[in-house]
Amino acid sequence: MKNLKSIALALVVVLSTVAVSAQTKNINTSTSSIEWLGKKVTGQHNGTVNFKDGALIFKGKKLNGGVFTVDMTSLTATDLTGEYQGKLNGHLKADDFFGTEKFPTAKLIFKKIGLKSANVYNVTADLTIKGITKPVTFVLTVNGNTATTTFNVDRTKYDIKYNSKSFFESIGDKAIYDEFELKVALKF
Repeated sequence: MKNLKSIALALVVVLSTVAVSAQTKNINTSTSSIEWLGKKVTGQHNGTVNFKDGALIFKGKKLNGGVFTVDMTSLTATDLTGEYQGKLNGHLKADDFFGTEKFPTAKLIFKKIGLKSANVYNVTADLTIKGITKPVTFVLTVNGNTATTTFNVDRTKYDIKYNSKSFFESIGDKAIYDEFELKVALKF
């Protein structure tokens, strides 16, 4: 009996000192998606932008980190076609907006993760757009090999001021709202 207790105690000590190693799960960039929605006084536009790469990091079954690179040159409107789509895409990629020639990628790096409920996390991350890094917060739900979130980004924090009422008060119905929405679906 004394030997059994000693073995059990040794096993508990060994198991408690073994660290759970982190597991990186790369996203599938062709099946993961980012949909954007931008609104203005007179309507809205929506579209997509693609991931270049990305990964979620887990310790055991708990989310522990994440890092993603977005290919800003893939930015496209999906609510328009033809000439009008080309014009909007060109403007969004120009220096007035995302300046994709100089800044072809955007980056998101998780900095703080808190468990909200089972498989639901409060995430604070650093988002870099146009070389400017600012914190964003969002709720991420992980379900099997998928994760989803929807959150807003204030474009003016990244020096995207075109037709912002915050900077140009007299633009009236030409105003574009400062925040745009991102709806993200990750597959890994």
